[in-house]
Amino acid sequence: MTKRILIINGPNLNLLGEREQSHYGAASFEDLKNECLKKSKELKIELNILQSNIEGEIVSHIQDARKKYDGLIINAAGFTHTSVAIRDALDIFKKPSIELHISNIYKREEFRHKSLISGVVSGGIFGLGTEGYILAIIAIDKILKNEN
Repeated sequence: MTKRILIINGPNLNLLGEREQSHYGAASFEDLKNECLKKSKELKIELNILQSNIEGEIVSHIQDARKKYDGLIINAAGFTHTSVAIRDALDIFKKPSIELHISNIYKREEFRHKSLISGVVSGGIFGLGTEGYILAIIAIDKILKNEN
């Protein structure tokens, strides 16, 4: 059976490659999507990638994912530190989920050190650049195969 994974990207990630390259690198959002789709094809995973700047849309995507996907990877971006609603939706998800950040949130401004979602996800990847997405896809594949 083909595994179905959803990657949700939060605010401003659509501007990858255009903003703060010292934190986020030069790869565009399209480059990132293409690399993720390539890796998922290698692993025989059906992958869907979404991005939204709107908190309520992200909550709705997580809620919908409960019936459509086997696992979820989320880079909630700035909502990581502020959104109880996203945290609650992830808590309700009840399937493997990985929190992901391109930059190391613990080496940045103090307000970024607190993640409201870390306590309700299966694991996290921080500060490994866009390569973190590939690692997250591999990790969630292993979790779903019980190889972790």
